[in-house]
Amino acid sequence: MLSLVTYLRERPGARVEDVARAFGITEDELVSDLDVLPMCGTSFRGGDLLDIDTDGERIWWHNPAALAAEAAEPLRLAADEATALLVAARAVATLPGLRESDRQALLRATAKVETAAGEAAGASSRLSVTFESEGGVFADVDRAIAERRRLWIRYYSPARDEVTEREIDPIRLVSVGHTYVEAWCRRSEARRTFRLDRVAEIKILDEPSAPPEIELRDLSEALVQPAAEDPEVVVEVGPGGRWVAEYYPHDSADELPDGGLRITLRTPEPASLRRLALRLGRDGRIVSPPELADSARQAAREALAAYDGIEALAAADGVEAAEVRGPHVVAGGPDGRRA
Repeated sequence: MLSLVTYLRERPGARVEDVARAFGITEDELVSDLDVLPMCGTSFRGGDLLDIDTDGERIWWHNPAALAAEAAEPLRLAADEATALLVAARAVATLPGLRESDRQALLRATAKVETAAGEAAGASSRLSVTFESEGGVFADVDRAIAERRRLWIRYYSPARDEVTEREIDPIRLVSVGHTYVEAWCRRSEARRTFRLDRVAEIKILDEPSAPPEIELRDLSEALVQPAAEDPEVVVEVGPGGRWVAEYYPHDSADELPDGGLRITLRTPEPASLRRLALRLGRDGRIVSPPELADSARQAAREALAAYDGIEALAAADGVEAAEVRGPHVVAGGPDGRRA
């Protein structure tokens, strides 16, 4: 019926048989709908209700201006909506490196929203949000994208537990839980995504940014979207690790006799799956490639060795090993109390 309203507004005097045919309904069904429409409108005042009638052959709309844009009531923000919008706007206006023209435009828009929100804007004055290091990185990346300039960054990669230096041609900023810059990495000569809060240092270079022509990916499903050329990894999980198939994009997930799964997936950085192996514990293991499986085993040994070191230290302090293995480390204070 909403489509019918638009259809009739654009076709004054439309023939009943033509309208019924266009909507795939009978003429009787159409006339029944037309009997309902005059009870609808922007309010229950007479002039705001739809004045539509038919003589059996044609349909007439006598007050189409009832739904004109100028007749519509302006939208009002609820208190929570006004608060969220104003707090966010003021926070963005404090970003270091934000272009001054953008800052002034944002402040003017914020003032207008505050005036329009009236009393609903009161709570926003008692709240504030400040950006830490990521804010400066965001501003530099945003500026580099606007001015089409290359960036130099020192970036921490948790998968390899190392900081690398690289030059990147930024393509766009995206937000999926965290804020990322999608860029062409000159070190790897491939498209890469960098999380802003892992950028240890950043500089805008004088060299122009010239990423190759690449198709932008739809990131609404997930930030990490494996490509066909990415290395293949096989992981076997028990019943307690079946959740991996729900959270990781994969090529296949075959059932195992014990109720587990054999999962085949692709990733541009296979080393990042070491953390998955440690998280799974006895509920899963990496099968291939062999070097990644060996790396995961070594990481597990090092983690266990670290706990052995804690137990040895605790034993030297007179704390029972069983207390160390629990969910919390228990230590005795100099006055005999347990902390």
